[in-house]
Amino acid sequence: MVFLAAIRLRDAFYHTLFSRINSWGITVQDAIGYDWDSFMPRERAVITFLRRDGEVLLIHKKRGLGAGKINGPGGRIEEGETAVQAAVRETREEVGMETQRPVEHATLHFAFRDGYSLTVYVFVSERFAGAPQETDEAIPFWAPLNAIPYGRMWADDEHWLPVVLAGKYVEGRFVFDGDAMVYSDVTVRER
Repeated sequence: MVFLAAIRLRDAFYHTLFSRINSWGITVQDAIGYDWDSFMPRERAVITFLRRDGEVLLIHKKRGLGAGKINGPGGRIEEGETAVQAAVRETREEVGMETQRPVEHATLHFAFRDGYSLTVYVFVSERFAGAPQETDEAIPFWAPLNAIPYGRMWADDEHWLPVVLAGKYVEGRFVFDGDAMVYSDVTVRER
């Protein structure tokens, strides 16, 4: 609860900041440097979180976007592939497990100040087969739901992952300058 209170306090700060920016005649797009009305992701990707008995499967990413960070298994959606198919394939490739019936819990849009953009579909599944195995891409580990290492993850994760793991659906927009998140907008709805 303290964690959620801290997020609300920070979000209240940003709301106040953007309200002041608007009162000065500057738009939010001017403030963050991104026009969401024309958002077209360069790539689409998936992340899958497997849950069991109060734990979630995470990975220490070895390469690619986010190398060195903690995340869920995932990666880019290949041509001709659905998001669900990509979630199953990426989980198999990154941790050697077969995901069964992954359920979509979030759509996240990311814009990076260097011009890169990405839409990520987040899945959760409690049905899977196999045991996690280290691969060239990832070192998997089970983390207690009450001890997720947000400090080692992308800065946006703490905004939406607790809500997703609580069974809600999230739509998010984030702007990053390198590893630093400079804008976030998260909408939560019931599934």
